[in-house]
Amino acid sequence: MKHLLGLRDLSKEDIIKILNLAKDMKTILKSETKKTPHLQGYSVVTLFYENSTRTRTSFELAAKFMSANTTSISVQTSSVQKGESLLDTVKTLEALKTDVLIVRHSVSGVPHFIAKNCSFSVINAGDGMNEHPTQALLDMFTIRERLGTIEKLKIAIIGDILHSRVARSNIWGLSKFDNQITVFGPQTLIPPYIENFAEVASSLEEAVSGKDVVIDLRIQLERQKRGFITSKQEYYKFYGLNEDIMRYISGSTLIMHPGPVNRGVEISSEVMQLPNSTIDEQVTNGIAVRMAILYLCTRKEGIYR
Repeated sequence: MKHLLGLRDLSKEDIIKILNLAKDMKTILKSETKKTPHLQGYSVVTLFYENSTRTRTSFELAAKFMSANTTSISVQTSSVQKGESLLDTVKTLEALKTDVLIVRHSVSGVPHFIAKNCSFSVINAGDGMNEHPTQALLDMFTIRERLGTIEKLKIAIIGDILHSRVARSNIWGLSKFDNQITVFGPQTLIPPYIENFAEVASSLEEAVSGKDVVIDLRIQLERQKRGFITSKQEYYKFYGLNEDIMRYISGSTLIMHPGPVNRGVEISSEVMQLPNSTIDEQVTNGIAVRMAILYLCTRKEGIYR
Protein backbone atom coordinates (compact mmCIF):
# COMPACT_ATOMS: atom_id res chain seq x y z
CA MET A 1 0.00 0.00 0.00
CA LYS A 2 1.40 3.35 -1.04
CA HIS A 3 -1.14 5.76 0.45
CA LEU A 4 -1.69 7.55 3.75
CA LEU A 5 -5.45 7.69 4.17
CA GLY A 6 -5.83 7.56 7.95
CA LEU A 7 -4.42 6.34 11.26
CA ARG A 8 -7.23 4.00 12.23
CA ASP A 9 -5.71 1.17 10.19
CA LEU A 10 -2.07 2.20 10.56
CA SER A 11 -0.05 -0.02 12.90
CA LYS A 12 1.92 1.15 15.91
CA GLU A 13 5.12 0.06 14.16
CA ASP A 14 4.32 2.09 11.05
CA ILE A 15 3.62 5.20 13.13
CA ILE A 16 6.98 4.82 14.86
CA LYS A 17 8.61 4.39 11.45
CA ILE A 18 7.16 7.72 10.29
CA LEU A 19 8.11 9.55 13.50
CA ASN A 20 11.68 8.23 13.42
CA LEU A 21 12.14 9.37 9.84
CA ALA A 22 10.59 12.75 10.66
CA LYS A 23 13.29 13.22 13.29
CA ASP A 24 15.92 12.81 10.57
CA MET A 25 14.00 15.16 8.27
CA LYS A 26 13.93 17.87 10.93
CA THR A 27 17.73 18.00 10.83
CA ILE A 28 17.37 19.05 7.17
CA LEU A 29 15.06 21.90 8.20
CA LYS A 30 17.72 23.13 10.62
CA SER A 31 20.39 23.18 7.92
CA GLU A 32 21.23 26.29 5.92
CA THR A 33 20.31 24.82 2.53
CA LYS A 34 17.06 23.04 3.50
CA LYS A 35 17.41 20.91 0.39
CA THR A 36 17.64 17.20 -0.34
CA PRO A 37 17.30 15.25 -3.63
CA HIS A 38 14.99 12.57 -2.20
CA LEU A 39 12.05 13.48 -4.47
CA GLN A 40 13.96 14.74 -7.47
CA GLY A 41 12.04 13.81 -10.62
CA TYR A 42 8.76 13.24 -8.75
CA SER A 43 5.59 15.24 -9.38
CA VAL A 44 3.59 16.27 -6.29
CA VAL A 45 0.18 17.92 -6.63
CA THR A 46 -1.95 19.54 -3.91
CA LEU A 47 -5.71 19.56 -4.55
CA PHE A 48 -7.66 21.33 -1.80
CA TYR A 49 -11.45 21.64 -2.01
CA GLU A 50 -11.39 23.43 1.38
CA ASN A 51 -9.37 26.45 2.50
CA SER A 52 -6.06 25.80 4.22
CA THR A 53 -2.92 27.69 5.13
CA ARG A 54 -0.83 25.49 7.42
CA THR A 55 -1.44 22.08 5.90
CA ARG A 56 -1.21 23.13 2.27
CA THR A 57 1.87 25.33 2.70
CA SER A 58 3.52 22.71 4.89
CA PHE A 59 3.08 20.01 2.24
CA GLU A 60 4.26 22.28 -0.55
CA LEU A 61 7.38 23.31 1.38
CA ALA A 62 8.07 19.68 2.32
CA ALA A 63 7.93 18.64 -1.33
CA LYS A 64 10.10 21.56 -2.49
CA PHE A 65 12.70 20.96 0.23
CA MET A 66 12.98 17.42 -1.19
CA SER A 67 13.38 18.70 -4.78
CA ALA A 68 9.99 17.54 -6.11
CA ASN A 69 8.17 19.26 -8.96
CA THR A 70 5.16 20.78 -7.19
CA THR A 71 1.82 21.99 -8.51
CA SER A 72 -0.96 23.59 -6.49
CA ILE A 73 -4.46 23.39 -7.95
CA SER A 74 -6.97 26.01 -6.89
CA VAL A 75 -10.42 24.47 -7.13
CA GLN A 76 -11.97 27.96 -7.45
CA THR A 77 -10.19 28.47 -10.78
CA SER A 78 -10.10 24.89 -12.04
CA SER A 79 -12.36 22.89 -14.34
CA VAL A 80 -14.33 21.84 -11.26
CA GLN A 81 -16.13 25.17 -11.63
CA LYS A 82 -17.11 24.11 -15.16
CA GLY A 83 -18.77 20.95 -13.89
CA GLU A 84 -15.86 18.50 -14.06
CA SER A 85 -16.42 15.51 -11.78
CA LEU A 86 -13.97 14.40 -9.12
CA LEU A 87 -13.20 11.23 -11.06
CA ASP A 88 -12.47 13.19 -14.23
CA THR A 89 -10.18 15.53 -12.31
CA VAL A 90 -8.32 12.52 -10.89
CA LYS A 91 -7.98 10.90 -14.31
CA THR A 92 -6.65 14.17 -15.74
CA LEU A 93 -4.00 14.33 -13.00
CA GLU A 94 -3.12 10.71 -13.70
CA ALA A 95 -2.65 11.51 -17.40
CA LEU A 96 -0.38 14.39 -16.37
CA LYS A 97 1.91 11.83 -14.72
CA THR A 98 1.30 12.84 -11.13
CA ASP A 99 3.23 10.73 -8.61
CA VAL A 100 1.66 11.97 -5.37
CA LEU A 101 -1.69 13.71 -4.83
CA ILE A 102 -2.35 15.51 -1.55
CA VAL A 103 -6.08 16.07 -1.24
CA ARG A 104 -8.43 17.82 1.18
CA HIS A 105 -12.18 17.55 0.74
CA SER A 106 -15.31 18.35 2.73
CA VAL A 107 -16.74 14.88 2.11
CA SER A 108 -15.49 11.97 4.22
CA GLY A 109 -13.96 9.14 2.21
CA VAL A 110 -12.89 11.13 -0.87
CA PRO A 111 -9.16 10.24 -0.51
CA HIS A 112 -10.15 6.56 -0.27
CA PHE A 113 -12.25 6.89 -3.43
CA ILE A 114 -9.36 8.49 -5.29
CA ALA A 115 -6.90 5.84 -4.12
CA LYS A 116 -9.16 3.13 -5.57
CA ASN A 117 -9.35 4.85 -8.94
CA CYS A 118 -5.80 6.02 -9.62
CA SER A 119 -2.26 4.71 -9.99
CA PHE A 120 -0.49 7.44 -7.98
CA SER A 121 -0.02 7.78 -4.22
CA VAL A 122 -2.74 9.59 -2.27
CA ILE A 123 -2.22 11.46 1.00
CA ASN A 124 -5.25 12.51 3.02
CA ALA A 125 -4.92 16.16 4.09
CA GLY A 126 -8.32 16.07 5.79
CA ASP A 127 -11.60 14.53 4.64
CA GLY A 128 -14.87 15.80 6.02
CA MET A 129 -15.42 14.75 9.62
CA ASN A 130 -13.35 11.60 9.19
CA GLU A 131 -9.58 11.99 9.62
CA HIS A 132 -6.62 14.34 9.38
CA PRO A 133 -3.76 11.85 9.75
CA THR A 134 -0.80 14.15 9.15
CA GLN A 135 -1.98 16.59 11.84
CA ALA A 136 -2.19 13.75 14.38
CA LEU A 137 1.24 12.48 13.35
CA LEU A 138 2.83 15.91 13.82
CA ASP A 139 1.07 16.18 17.20
CA MET A 140 2.52 12.81 18.19
CA PHE A 141 5.95 13.85 16.92
CA THR A 142 5.80 17.05 19.01
CA ILE A 143 4.71 15.14 22.12
CA ARG A 144 7.52 12.63 21.75
CA GLU A 145 10.07 15.36 21.10
CA ARG A 146 9.01 17.32 24.19
CA LEU A 147 8.24 14.49 26.63
CA GLY A 148 10.52 11.77 25.26
CA THR A 149 7.66 9.31 24.76
CA ILE A 150 4.16 8.91 23.32
CA GLU A 151 3.25 5.96 25.52
CA LYS A 152 1.21 5.69 28.72
CA LEU A 153 0.37 9.39 28.91
CA LYS A 154 -2.74 11.18 30.15
CA ILE A 155 -4.10 13.27 27.29
CA ALA A 156 -7.11 15.60 27.14
CA ILE A 157 -8.77 16.72 23.90
CA ILE A 158 -10.98 19.79 24.39
CA GLY A 159 -13.59 21.38 22.14
CA ASP A 160 -15.60 20.45 19.07
CA ILE A 161 -15.09 16.69 19.14
CA LEU A 162 -18.12 16.05 16.92
CA HIS A 163 -16.78 17.75 13.79
CA SER A 164 -13.07 17.34 14.43
CA ARG A 165 -11.11 15.06 12.11
CA VAL A 166 -8.04 16.07 14.14
CA ALA A 167 -9.62 14.60 17.27
CA ARG A 168 -10.49 11.35 15.49
CA SER A 169 -7.01 10.84 14.05
CA ASN A 170 -5.42 11.65 17.40
CA ILE A 171 -7.68 9.19 19.19
CA TRP A 172 -6.94 6.43 16.66
CA GLY A 173 -3.20 7.12 16.72
CA LEU A 174 -2.61 7.77 20.41
CA SER A 175 -4.79 4.83 21.49
CA LYS A 176 -2.28 2.45 19.92
CA PHE A 177 0.30 3.51 22.53
CA ASP A 178 -1.65 2.72 25.72
CA ASN A 179 -2.51 6.36 26.44
CA GLN A 180 -5.41 7.45 28.63
CA ILE A 181 -7.51 9.82 26.50
CA THR A 182 -10.16 12.16 27.93
CA VAL A 183 -12.46 14.38 25.86
CA PHE A 184 -14.56 17.36 26.88
CA GLY A 185 -16.69 19.96 25.16
CA PRO A 186 -20.27 21.19 24.89
CA GLN A 187 -22.68 18.27 25.10
CA THR A 188 -23.95 19.14 21.63
CA LEU A 189 -20.41 18.66 20.26
CA ILE A 190 -19.67 15.30 21.88
CA PRO A 191 -20.38 12.51 19.36
CA PRO A 192 -22.43 9.47 20.39
CA TYR A 193 -20.52 6.37 21.46
CA ILE A 194 -17.28 8.34 22.00
CA GLU A 195 -17.08 6.68 25.42
CA ASN A 196 -16.13 3.47 23.57
CA PHE A 197 -12.84 5.13 22.61
CA ALA A 198 -12.17 7.79 25.27
CA GLU A 199 -13.30 8.95 28.69
CA VAL A 200 -15.76 11.85 28.76
CA ALA A 201 -15.12 14.45 31.47
CA SER A 202 -17.96 16.27 33.19
CA SER A 203 -16.12 19.59 33.53
CA LEU A 204 -13.16 21.43 32.04
CA GLU A 205 -11.38 21.32 35.38
CA GLU A 206 -11.72 17.55 35.52
CA ALA A 207 -10.64 17.19 31.89
CA VAL A 208 -7.34 19.08 32.23
CA SER A 209 -6.30 18.20 35.78
CA GLY A 210 -3.29 15.87 36.03
CA LYS A 211 -2.80 15.61 32.27
CA ASP A 212 0.50 15.37 30.43
CA VAL A 213 -0.97 16.88 27.26
CA VAL A 214 -3.97 19.11 26.56
CA ILE A 215 -4.98 19.33 22.88
CA ASP A 216 -7.32 22.27 22.30
CA LEU A 217 -9.42 22.14 19.14
CA ARG A 218 -10.61 24.88 16.83
CA ILE A 219 -14.29 25.71 17.04
CA GLN A 220 -15.30 25.17 13.44
CA LEU A 221 -17.51 28.22 13.02
CA GLU A 222 -18.31 27.20 9.43
CA ARG A 223 -20.05 24.10 10.83
CA GLN A 224 -21.99 25.84 13.60
CA LYS A 225 -25.03 26.92 11.59
CA ARG A 226 -27.22 24.41 13.43
CA GLY A 227 -26.68 26.17 16.75
CA PHE A 228 -24.34 23.75 18.51
CA ILE A 229 -23.10 26.65 20.68
CA THR A 230 -25.05 29.69 21.85
CA SER A 231 -22.21 32.20 21.38
CA LYS A 232 -18.44 32.45 21.12
CA GLN A 233 -18.37 34.40 24.39
CA GLU A 234 -20.20 31.66 26.29
CA TYR A 235 -17.96 29.01 24.76
CA TYR A 236 -14.85 30.84 25.94
CA LYS A 237 -16.30 31.20 29.44
CA PHE A 238 -16.98 27.50 29.93
CA TYR A 239 -14.61 25.72 27.54
CA GLY A 240 -11.77 28.13 26.71
CA LEU A 241 -8.21 27.76 27.95
CA ASN A 242 -7.56 30.98 29.85
CA GLU A 243 -5.63 32.16 32.89
CA ASP A 244 -8.31 30.88 35.29
CA ILE A 245 -8.25 27.30 34.03
CA MET A 246 -4.45 27.28 34.05
CA ARG A 247 -4.65 26.89 37.83
CA TYR A 248 -5.62 23.27 37.16
CA ILE A 249 -2.90 22.65 34.58
CA SER A 250 0.68 21.84 35.50
CA GLY A 251 3.48 24.00 34.12
CA SER A 252 4.90 20.88 32.50
CA THR A 253 1.65 20.01 30.70
CA LEU A 254 1.91 20.52 26.94
CA ILE A 255 -0.68 22.93 25.52
CA MET A 256 -1.38 22.08 21.87
CA HIS A 257 -3.66 23.43 19.14
CA PRO A 258 -3.85 22.43 15.44
CA GLY A 259 -4.59 25.98 14.27
CA PRO A 260 -5.83 28.28 13.04
CA VAL A 261 -6.51 29.64 16.52
CA ASN A 262 -9.58 31.70 17.34
CA ARG A 263 -8.00 33.86 20.06
CA GLY A 264 -10.34 34.64 22.90
CA VAL A 265 -12.66 31.79 21.87
CA GLU A 266 -10.72 28.55 22.33
CA ILE A 267 -7.63 29.91 24.03
CA SER A 268 -6.26 33.21 25.28
CA SER A 269 -3.24 34.98 23.83
CA GLU A 270 -1.54 34.75 27.23
CA VAL A 271 -1.85 30.96 27.36
CA MET A 272 -0.54 30.69 23.80
CA GLN A 273 2.66 32.43 24.88
CA LEU A 274 3.42 30.12 27.81
CA PRO A 275 6.65 28.05 27.66
CA ASN A 276 4.66 24.81 27.64
CA SER A 277 2.63 25.93 24.59
CA THR A 278 3.74 24.09 21.43
CA ILE A 279 1.46 25.78 18.87
CA ASP A 280 4.20 27.35 16.73
CA GLU A 281 6.43 24.33 17.23
CA GLN A 282 3.72 22.09 15.81
CA VAL A 283 3.73 24.06 12.56
CA THR A 284 7.49 23.54 12.11
CA ASN A 285 7.25 19.87 13.01
CA GLY A 286 4.49 19.49 10.44
CA ILE A 287 6.98 20.08 7.64
CA ALA A 288 9.33 17.38 8.95
CA VAL A 289 6.51 14.86 9.35
CA ARG A 290 5.17 15.55 5.87
CA MET A 291 8.64 15.21 4.39
CA ALA A 292 8.83 11.76 5.99
CA ILE A 293 5.42 10.78 4.62
CA LEU A 294 6.23 11.97 1.11
CA TYR A 295 9.47 10.00 1.19
CA LEU A 296 7.81 6.80 2.40
CA CYS A 297 4.91 7.05 -0.07
CA THR A 298 7.32 7.25 -2.98
CA ARG A 299 9.49 4.30 -1.93
CA LYS A 300 8.73 0.87 -3.35
CA GLU A 301 8.04 -0.54 0.10
CA GLY A 302 5.63 2.32 0.97
CA ILE A 303 4.57 3.17 4.50
CA TYR A 304 2.97 -0.21 5.02
CA ARG A 305 5.23 -3.25 5.19
